[in-house]
Amino acid sequence: MPNSSHLIGLISDTHGLIRPAVHEVLKGVEIILHAGDVGGSEILDELRLIAPVRAVFGNTDPPAMPQLSESIDVEMGGVRIHVSHGHEVGSPTPERLAARYDSDVVIYGHTHRQLVTRVNGQLFVNPGAAGPRRFKLPASVGIMTIADGKPEVSIVDIA
Repeated sequence: MPNSSHLIGLISDTHGLIRPAVHEVLKGVEIILHAGDVGGSEILDELRLIAPVRAVFGNTDPPAMPQLSESIDVEMGGVRIHVSHGHEVGSPTPERLAARYDSDVVIYGHTHRQLVTRVNGQLFVNPGAAGPRRFKLPASVGIMTIADGKPEVSIVDIA
C-alpha cells in the first residue's frame, strides 16, 4: 500500500473576518474544513483562494447559506473525520461530542478555545477562533496531517 499523506486546514469562528496570516499558514493544504460561525459567503470565497472549502453552520450563521452543511463526514487517508460546530451538544466538550460521534477525528468550534486531545482513541480538535478576538483568546487555525492513517494536529496562532 503506498504511503498516503494529506494536509488539511482547520478553521472556525471566523465571524466575517479572514486575517491575512490565514493565507500564509494554510498555503499548500489540499482542503479547508470550516467548523462554523463563518460570517458570510465572502469568507468562503476568500478561503477558496487557498484551497477547496467545506463548511458547516454555526449558531450565528443564517440558515439561507446553501454552501453550509449541518455537518460533514468525510474519510481521508483511511481516517474518518466529522466536522460540526459543536453547539448541537450544548456546551461542547470532547466527552459530549464522543457520546454523539464515533469518527476517528471530531473537529468543532463554538467555544473559541483551542483544543487538541484524545479520548478513548478519538482525536478532538477545536482550532480556536480565527476571526475577531473575543474573551482574550488568541486567534488561531489548525493544520492536520494524515500520514499512514494517523492524524496529527498543530494549532497555529495567527494574530
